[in-house]
Amino acid sequence: MIALLLALVQAAAPGSPPVGPPATISPGAALPLGPIGPQALPAKGCAAFLWSAGGDRQLVAMAVADPGMIRLAIGGKTGDYQRSAMAEQGGFGFGGSNEYRGGDVVATLDLQIVTNANLTNGAQVPAGTLRIDRTGQDTLVIPVAGLIGCRG
Repeated sequence: MIALLLALVQAAAPGSPPVGPPATISPGAALPLGPIGPQALPAKGCAAFLWSAGGDRQLVAMAVADPGMIRLAIGGKTGDYQRSAMAEQGGFGFGGSNEYRGGDVVATLDLQIVTNANLTNGAQVPAGTLRIDRTGQDTLVIPVAGLIGCRG
């Protein structure tokens, strides 16, 4: 309510720029995060395969529990980023919140991990968020969902 009042006051002030709706990304617009292509389950350990939860459902990330890393395609280049922090026990070698770093990229992956009696050697990720922070660039936050698979 207060924010609305402040916006109205600013809009009414002489010489102030017009106030419009916040910027949005139109459906189908190119995002800096792209698909990573087909990925294989590691020979040993667990990996989370995560699809964008939006309309196009692309495989946008694969996170490996040990060694902790995430594979992303940022700006058209696929790269691996090492896990730098993990908080809240999530299960299968992942935290509820996982931070990955490399170069000027910080990726934060928050996962909801749910075990299911119908899945052997893995779990569901019905909801999660992937946040990409890059120096001097806008922050990108996308909803993700997927599966965790384990071997060995």
